[in-house]
Amino acid sequence: MIELPSPHAAAAIALTVAMFYGFASGRLKIEIVSLLTISAIALGLYAYPLPGQSPTDGLKLAFGGFGHYALITICALMVMGRGLVTTGALEPAARLLTKVWRINRVLGLFTTLLMAMFMSMIVNDTPVIVLLLPIMVALSSSGGLPASKTLIPINAAVLIGGMATTIGTSTNLLVVSIATDLGMPAMSVFHFTPIVLMAAVVAFPFIWLVMPRLLPDNSVETGHEPRRFYALLRIGKESSALTKPVAELAALLPADVKIDESSDVQMGDARRIGIFAPHASLEEAARLLGATAAPHWLINRLKMEYSKSGNDLAVAELSITADSDLVGKTIETSGIAEHHVAVLGVYDARRPWDRNAQPQDAQTPLGAGDIILASGTMPNLQNLARSLNLLILEGAKEMPREAKAGLALAIMVGAVIPASLGIIPIAISALGGAIVMFLTGCVKFDRVGKALSAKVVVLVAASIVVGKIILDSGAAEWLSQLLAIGLQYLPPAGVLATIMLFVTILTNFASNTTAAAVGTPIAFSLAKQLGIPVEPLVLAVLFGCNLCYATPVAYQTNMLIMSAGDYRFKDYTKTGIPLVIIMVVTLSALLVWRYQL
Repeated sequence: MIELPSPHAAAAIALTVAMFYGFASGRLKIEIVSLLTISAIALGLYAYPLPGQSPTDGLKLAFGGFGHYALITICALMVMGRGLVTTGALEPAARLLTKVWRINRVLGLFTTLLMAMFMSMIVNDTPVIVLLLPIMVALSSSGGLPASKTLIPINAAVLIGGMATTIGTSTNLLVVSIATDLGMPAMSVFHFTPIVLMAAVVAFPFIWLVMPRLLPDNSVETGHEPRRFYALLRIGKESSALTKPVAELAALLPADVKIDESSDVQMGDARRIGIFAPHASLEEAARLLGATAAPHWLINRLKMEYSKSGNDLAVAELSITADSDLVGKTIETSGIAEHHVAVLGVYDARRPWDRNAQPQDAQTPLGAGDIILASGTMPNLQNLARSLNLLILEGAKEMPREAKAGLALAIMVGAVIPASLGIIPIAISALGGAIVMFLTGCVKFDRVGKALSAKVVVLVAASIVVGKIILDSGAAEWLSQLLAIGLQYLPPAGVLATIMLFVTILTNFASNTTAAAVGTPIAFSLAKQLGIPVEPLVLAVLFGCNLCYATPVAYQTNMLIMSAGDYRFKDYTKTGIPLVIIMVVTLSALLVWRYQL
């Protein structure tokens, strides 16, 4: 009979559950949930210290994550990844893909999947998707496969590649660092790469040949409804539409335009009314009503700049990345107008699986994956994307500093090889590489804020602390005893598969980083309970944290591709659940074989 957990252990479990709920509910930002968790640990341990510790020891534990070498390593790798992107070091791979796709679409997808997987073994997953996303969107409009049939498979390949090395994702680094702190021998960069590559060989036919068939063709040419942007039309006194009722306005507009009656506001000799419409119909609606989709003063400014500079005005779709400064802001508070760019409409991508989910009004905060329809000159659109971390899907794109591309690639290789050979720890080589990136100008000092993600920094720091308190409070030992009751009757492969699947479920509905922080100390305690070597159990946790294919909220790249592919929730589950099953079964069998269990 298992005894009840100690008060500290029970509190640690309750706090972890609350943290997972906070991430899964989405009511608060990840940064806020993470900071609240750290604050709760700090205050709780100050008031009720762990046995044998002082209140100040609790403060050191609570804030120790910010100084942990794992977080420093993650930040350094993000800086180096930013250097590869801004210098265009990955552009030759993009040009090669374009050539292969023009030869054969099936071969093009095969090459793209392989390239995406191997690139993400060294470069963080997000920059790889950022590089490939506009390429696949452009290819889909010039004879390639529809973007909706390629982006989820490519994302899956990227996630598998990121799982293959200790530096592939921040989650991997977190698991390895916690395991090292707990006494497990340090793992080299490619320590478990052969296991993942063998599993990838098994999963690759499904990703390459089956996944595209399971996904819908969301191209406009097949009759699929195009993206509908929310636009706030400004009607002036010179327009005959100023005083017409909504019913008459609707009769004038194209059939695919929906008027948001709740936004209809009459202000003297001006009127504002919101509509939902595809890009082409949005422009037609503005023309028919004699309205503009941006403030009149901003439109006049753009016209003046156009006449003076000679640069043509362009319209581009810009996707908001997870670390963009626009996340949580509205169009009015975004500062986009300061870049001499006008926002014509916004596509809400956060709940696209619900076709009735629409932004309530123009004050709806922007989120990761949303798409902005913007107008301005090419240089201004480029500057906007560069300044606010936006991804241009159509139109201009940021021009890389190609003169330093080779140097940035050499710095990355120079940082990875010594760590992979065990000559120096990855924390030292990554930090040294990041410093060299700064000194050589591959990453500008004033752009470091764009290289680092505040959300990732706070989340990792909080996860490190949660993992520590789960272990020190005795919660990990108590939970492992509870799990051992059911797992003791399973063969080693069943134990590994169960742990991996449990962590996978947490990952797909909450946070893979927190799942890693909680799962790793439990794996250590469970190894003692069941008499299984600790390393395969730790790897089962690490692999499970990376199997985030089944929901759009499981990982930030899942959200990033959602708008461009116009995916629904069911598209992720339909393709992701079979892939999760394939990977769990294969990886569990490979771990049993590798460690002779």
